[in-house]
Parts: sequence; C-alpha cells; structure tokens
Amino acid sequence: MTSLAYAADAAAPAGNPLTGFLPMILIFVVFYFLLIRPQQKKAKAQQEFLNNLKKGDEVVTGGGLHGKITGITDTVVTLEIADNVKVKVSRQYILSSVSAATCSKQDQACGTS
Repeated sequence: MTSLAYAADAAAPAGNPLTGFLPMILIFVVFYFLLIRPQQKKAKAQQEFLNNLKKGDEVVTGGGLHGKITGITDTVVTLEIADNVKVKVSRQYILSSVSAATCSKQDQACGTS
C-alpha cells in the first residue's frame, strides 16, 4: 500500500504552461464565434433599423401589434393600429417592419417559393 502512495507522489513532468490554458482559450474562441459575435451583429442591425424608422412605415411591436407609424420621437413611436386608434409604444419595442415579418415566412408574396 505504501508503494502506491510513493507512486502518486511522483512529480509530473514540467511542460509548457500554455498547454494547460489551451482548451480554455479554444472554448472562448468557439463561444465568441458562435454566440457573442452573432448577437453583436444582430444588436447592431436592430439599432440601425430603429434609427431608420420614419412616418408611414408599417411595423410590428414586441407585443404583437401591427400598425403604421404616425408620429415618432427619440424614445416614443405613435402607431395607428386601426382607424382613429393610436397607441404610443417605446421605440425599443419595435421589432421589425411588416414586410420583413411577412417575408421571413418565405411566402409567395415576397417572390420566393
């Protein structure tokens, strides 16, 4: 039994300390390219979309409301969701335009089959 204790006490060969961190570095690189970078691109595209909103655009909100923009400020968008029915929505909750939401389903109206 004591021979096992002596065998376990043997020192490991000294190698390059970078090899111990290499798996963690590789995991970070994979996470960056699969998770972090696409999220940053998506956030940048959404911010650009919000900056380019204008009166007359038809949009979809995060709550599922479809409407036409009748008024716009830095933080609030006024949507007309029916005749003489207007609601104010925080600009950050505008998800997409109605045409983009319709085309994402790849239906015949967008020219794809």
